[in-house]
Amino acid sequence: MTTRYRIALIPGDGIGAEVLPPACAVLDAVGKRHGLTFTYDSFDWSCERYAAEGAMMPADGLDRIRHHDAVLLGAVGWPGVPDHVSLWGLLIPIRRQFRQYVNLRPIKVLEGVPSPLAKATSDVDFVVVRENVEGEYSEIGGRLGRGFPDEMAIQQSVFTRPGVERILDYAFTTAQRRSGDVVSATKSNGIIHTMPFWDELVKEAGDRFPDVTWRQEHIDALVAKVVLDPSRFDVIVGSNLFGDILSDLAAAVAGSIGIAPAANLNPERDHPSMFEPVHGSAPDIAGQGVANPLGAIWSASMMLDHLGHPEAGAEVLDSFASVLATTDVRTRDLGGTAGTKDFTNLVLEGIAGR
Repeated sequence: MTTRYRIALIPGDGIGAEVLPPACAVLDAVGKRHGLTFTYDSFDWSCERYAAEGAMMPADGLDRIRHHDAVLLGAVGWPGVPDHVSLWGLLIPIRRQFRQYVNLRPIKVLEGVPSPLAKATSDVDFVVVRENVEGEYSEIGGRLGRGFPDEMAIQQSVFTRPGVERILDYAFTTAQRRSGDVVSATKSNGIIHTMPFWDELVKEAGDRFPDVTWRQEHIDALVAKVVLDPSRFDVIVGSNLFGDILSDLAAAVAGSIGIAPAANLNPERDHPSMFEPVHGSAPDIAGQGVANPLGAIWSASMMLDHLGHPEAGAEVLDSFASVLATTDVRTRDLGGTAGTKDFTNLVLEGIAGR
């Protein structure tokens, strides 16, 4: 019996168009082993489209992908288009309209990818659970007196009880499947309203999940501890801003932000979830065929997990981990000379040989 999925592809900008084909090739290869068939619809939503037409995506863009089973994104951003334009014109509307309130970032030190930290060995294996649709990244605020000496800007943070509770429930449930430990990122000693509110809801979540141990850490101390002893963490949960910063820091601790994956999840599956590598569009190497496809391939593995095929997702993860552990093939960002196709072909060989 074959299970069919329809995937929306948004290559975006720069190396995004170079890393999505490897991810699709890996999906097709592992799909054959597990009775999965993928159909891909590609959309040219990008900074190039913005420059030509004045919008990152068409007005009915969300309706075009609303009924897909998942979204695979390459990268967004290009010189000449401000980052807030590309972000608020594409990524944030998708995340918010499709209620992708969980941003999930797995952090692993893979064998063969040395961390810049001497003590960060293969026992580093944790996840950052980031609230993805409210918090500090709200649309509430504005500018007043532009161009005058007393010009001002106001940005309002928004923390709702339902929004915080659902991300905490996801984090604590994730911890139940792992080693049962949650660390909450806070700053309630300096931020007087939203962070004490967050802390209160974390305590309530702890009461709902008595089998999970938890503690809170102020964000400034927490980032230091992630650097000093990353192996001590299992699940870290944070607000939109804190989770954003923590996940990139943690990816660097694991060896390279260039290999890091991310999932923007609607856990209820009322809307499609979106999967993306973290590395960005990398204009300096775009078009050279040297981009590392690992972040996109790992994101595809997370997509398989979300679609209900963890065995297939694990095969993808094991295949690229084996390439790193047993060969010296590395793309330029990891100190090697291999191209995008070279690394991808080895991963595909690993899947075929299972």
